[in-house]
This record gives sequence, structure tokens and C-alpha cells, in this order.
Amino acid sequence: MKKSRGRTGRKRRRKRLKSFKDGVNCSHKLEYIKLKKWLKERGFEDSNLRPAEFWETGRGLMTTKALQAGDLIISLPEKCLLTTGTVLSSCLGGHIAKWKPPVSPLLALCTFLIAEKHAGEKSLWKPYLDVLPKTYTCPACLEPDVINLLPKPLKKKAQEQKMLIQELFTSSKAFFSSLQPLFAESTEIIFNYNALEWAWCTVNTRTIYMKHPHRECFSLEPDVYALAPYLDLLNHSPNVQVKAAFNEQKRSYEIWTNSQCRKHQEVLICYGPHDNHRLLLEYGFVAMDNPHSSVYVSPDTLLKYFSPLDKQRKAKVSILKDHDFLEAANHFLFFKHFHCSACWRRILLGDVTSARNEQQALDTAAKICQFLIEETQQVLLQISQLKRDKENLKPHLALVEMLHSENLKILQKSTEILCNLNLGTT
Repeated sequence: MKKSRGRTGRKRRRKRLKSFKDGVNCSHKLEYIKLKKWLKERGFEDSNLRPAEFWETGRGLMTTKALQAGDLIISLPEKCLLTTGTVLSSCLGGHIAKWKPPVSPLLALCTFLIAEKHAGEKSLWKPYLDVLPKTYTCPACLEPDVINLLPKPLKKKAQEQKMLIQELFTSSKAFFSSLQPLFAESTEIIFNYNALEWAWCTVNTRTIYMKHPHRECFSLEPDVYALAPYLDLLNHSPNVQVKAAFNEQKRSYEIWTNSQCRKHQEVLICYGPHDNHRLLLEYGFVAMDNPHSSVYVSPDTLLKYFSPLDKQRKAKVSILKDHDFLEAANHFLFFKHFHCSACWRRILLGDVTSARNEQQALDTAAKICQFLIEETQQVLLQISQLKRDKENLKPHLALVEMLHSENLKILQKSTEILCNLNLGTT
């Protein structure tokens, strides 16, 4: 009897582990039941996708049947999409149409999200709003202590992102005030900075690309946003391929897979060939073993390793930066004939200029890699210490820690490759 119970116990454990690996089905939760009912009323036909919690990606969608390349993953009717058209057909529409100078499509969507969230039970979009994240992990939402731990190029972009939202908030105060007739409560309380930050992150991280014709009531910024309830639960993987577009005949947004997916596995889509810096900046997450990942080297770091006697080194870095050719810097900064356009072209195309220049480039690249490895290791130690001291920052610190850990893998592999190249030249 004991033996039998042991086998059963092991079997149960295996089943639980398999279930956890595949994902824990969450479709029984009230918020998802309400969302599916709400979508069905708008013409969405129940698909083979179910909300689930996954070990690596968190909340996502699993398939209840195996998918083959060429299968339709999801088809979301136009009535389910939240666009600027939705905003204009709401009570905000008349106020937006009258406001000068015209607001941007982005601000219109942010304003709608804030207003609907404030409406609570009265909002027609409540079932969707209830499943949206309460907080985000975009760099704009991170504490200064955490932003300071980001790699320098990303830290600068994070600060710019924060400033962008701050400027949008400041420039929109008068417009928000003009909406006072629609609300019993003061618009200063409703449309505060935290509310705008949340709405901005919702639009920035969750919209699908959908081009809309320009309307005179909006500024000239591109109107290319659409929030897609349920569809936006699909997580990113750099290793899958999908086809996504709005079907004009069916008036629905469709995603087709070019990859296979087994039953009960998470269905993943690709947001684009983005490196981890871009993924963190735009979406607030880091992908492990991302084939598109790269380590950015700041011009300041590059300049440390080139001769101070080279009077043109700053100009060279500037030109490389302007043309997005910083990765060619090792070759170019050693190249003496700065004025020679033919040589410039050869270098940028990856040609070898001379054995001496090649060796110098390899040696310098190795030194830069070693410097960055040591710098990254120091930051990882700082993060480890902060995680012990500041419990409230743990989730955000873990995200930055993952970014640096992925960078460290790339730098260590690069050092290994450079070492092998050096051995090949000796």
C-alpha cells in the first residue's frame, strides 16, 4: 500500500510540475469571465486561447489545441479595438474637436483611459480596464536609485522618457482643465501625473500598430495606435514568427502564426527584432537569451582606450554616432586617413585595412570588453546589496539585474571570441 501511494504521490508531483511548466489556466477568474463576455457581445468568437500564468513570462495566453504554421491565432473585431475613433465617439469627442491647438492622438487615448478608469462601474470599458496592469516597469516608472543602475546609454534614454511624460503632463494641464464640465470632481485630482504616467505606459506598451486617416481635430503626429483587449495578453518571444494585420474585408485585427505550438503551451508572438535595451525601454521587460541583444558602448568609454594624441578622435566618434556606426569604431578610430572617402567606405563595409590596424582593433576591443565586464560585475554587486536593503525596490532591481546579467553573458562570449581571434593572428 505504501509503495502504491508513493507512486501516486510522484505521479501527482510530476503532473503539478508539468502543469506549472505549461502554465496555470486562469480562465475561471472573474475578471477574465467578464472580459470574455464583454468581448463576445462585441462580436468576438471564442478562440482556443485561455488566460494563464507562466513561470518565465507571467500572465499570457495558452492554446487548448496544437497550432501549426499558417494557423490563425486570434481575430479581434474592430468593435473591440480602442482607437482615437472610440475617443471621438465618447463624451470627450466634442471637447477634443474644439480644443486649440489640437491634441495628439496619444494624448487623446491617454485622456480617455484616465476618464474611463475614473468612471469605475459606469465605464463601458470596465471589463478591459480591470485586466490592465495596475503598475508598469518601463524606465519612466522606475525610482531614481534604480535608473542610476542602468547601463549609461539606457540610463540617458530612461531619463528622456521620464522627461517626455513630464512635459506632456505640463503642456496638457490647460486641456485637462477644459474638461471640467464633464466631471463632478476637480480635473486636477483626476488627471494627475501618476494617472497620466499609467495611461502613457498603457498606450506605449500595449498598443498594436494600426494606421488611421488623419483627422483635423488631432495634431499632425501619426495616428497609429489601437488597444486590443485580450490580444494584448500575448507575450513576446524573439524566436517565433507571426503575421499580423487588420483585415479590411472582415473588419478585424488578425494574427497568424508561422511557428508550431503544442497543446497547452504558451502562444507567443514577436514584437520585433528588438534588443533587451529596447524591450526594457518600450515594454518594461528583458528577454533571456535574446538573439538580438547587444551591449552598447558609450563614446566616453571608447575614448578612454584611444590615444590622446589623436586630435580627431572626438570627431570620429561623433560621425560614427550620427551614422549609427559606433560598432565600427574600433577600426575607424585607428584609421589615419580620415579624409579618404574610399577608405571610409571600405572600413564601414568591414574590409581589413592593414594587419597592424586589425591587431590594434582586436587588442582595444579586448580591453574595452574587460573594462565593461568589471563594470557590470560591480553593478551586479550593488544591485545585490540594494535588494537586501530596499525590499520595496526588489521587483525593479531584479529586472535591471537580469539586463546586466544578459549583458555580462554577451561580454564574456565576446572576450572568448576576441581571444580566439588573437590566437589566430599570432
